[in-house]
Amino acid sequence: MASPTYFRRTYDETLDLMVEARNYIAYVEHRERQRADVMNGLRMSCEAMRVTSRLTQVMAWLMMQRAVHDGEMTPGEALAEANRLSGADVCLDDSFSGDIALPRGLRSLLERSFSLYQRIARLEDRMVGRLN
Repeated sequence: MASPTYFRRTYDETLDLMVEARNYIAYVEHRERQRADVMNGLRMSCEAMRVTSRLTQVMAWLMMQRAVHDGEMTPGEALAEANRLSGADVCLDDSFSGDIALPRGLRSLLERSFSLYQRIARLEDRMVGRLN
């Protein structure tokens, strides 16, 4: 498993980003969507869900790794197919992250959640490679 320091920093980063995304969706996104035309509003909603999907996948993966670190499961169990990071088809799509029609706050969340998801996917790939 990744070192506990790396894990704590990544866990804290993910949790902070989840709180920021929740606050954005709860307090800002609705207002911004109301000001947008119908198509941009729909894209905003879809991209906000993409942020949520990425962060949920990463947090679930990190919780599996925490269970390994705490001795509750083996690395092999945590990296079993059913427990791996999933949703790549949705989470690795970054086609709208640079779209200036999307609000800056949403673009920032998209970019940071994409980067985080990619980092965890690379880490998982290395860990799976070591098991094989």
